[in-house]
Amino acid sequence: MNVLNDEARALFAGPNIAHIATLLPDGAPHSVPVMIDIEGEYLAFFTSPNSRKGRNLVADDRIAISVTDRENLVRSALVRGRVVEQVGGDAGWEIVDRIFTKYTGGPYPQREDREAFLVEPAHVTVPTFG
Repeated sequence: MNVLNDEARALFAGPNIAHIATLLPDGAPHSVPVMIDIEGEYLAFFTSPNSRKGRNLVADDRIAISVTDRENLVRSALVRGRVVEQVGGDAGWEIVDRIFTKYTGGPYPQREDREAFLVEPAHVTVPTFG
C-alpha cells in the first residue's frame, strides 16, 4: 500500500533533515533530527539500536516523522506509521551508507553499532500554505 504521494516522496528523497518522534517509557514524546531516505515503499533512517530512539522503537514501534524542504521552509510532509523492520549487518550498512552519502557525499565514516530502521507510513499529510 503506497500512501506516500509524489510531493512527500520528493521531500523524503531530497537531502532534507527530518525529525522523528518516538515515545519514552513514561509515554512522553522524544523528538530528534535524522537523515532519511526512501527504501522501496518504506522510509528509512539509521541509528544505534541502543540509542534512546532505538530503544523507544523496540518498546513501541509507533513513530511520527516530519520533513521540511531546506530550500522552501513552508513545504513539508508529515507521516505517522510504524517501524516494521530493523536491518543490520551488510544489508543494513548498504542503507546506512546510501543515506549518509546523500547528505555528506561519502559513506558513514565509522563501522560501529548502526542499523537501518524501516518505517511503513500509515498516514501522510502534505500541508499547503498561501
